[in-house]
Amino acid sequence: MPQLIAAPSIIKAAGNKPKIIEEYAGRVNSGHETASVARMMAPSGWVEPGQRPDFEEITVVLKGLLRVEHESGVLDVRAGQAVVTHAGEWIRYSCPEPGGAEYVAVCLPAFSPDTVHRDAQ
Repeated sequence: MPQLIAAPSIIKAAGNKPKIIEEYAGRVNSGHETASVARMMAPSGWVEPGQRPDFEEITVVLKGLLRVEHESGVLDVRAGQAVVTHAGEWIRYSCPEPGGAEYVAVCLPAFSPDTVHRDAQ
């Protein structure tokens, strides 16, 4: 039988400014360990620590610009575009433009604070 997810869980975000994470499916809201789906709303100037996660992340930008720094350079991902980051590669997300960004992230397996491996601050 299909399972209705009536509302997301709000997850604490990393970074220099408040970012809203609404997890619809994942370890917290639905008990899924194989995948997570979350909507993110990050303000202008938000930047999080670099990370080297154990999961693949597929990110679809709905509004604004999401900057993805990686070991070989920088990708600017705009509304209507997507980016795939692979498990084990170093990345850092930020929102440098006015208006911030809104995006949906799918993590395979599901996001976990224990498997994101953020850089020391």
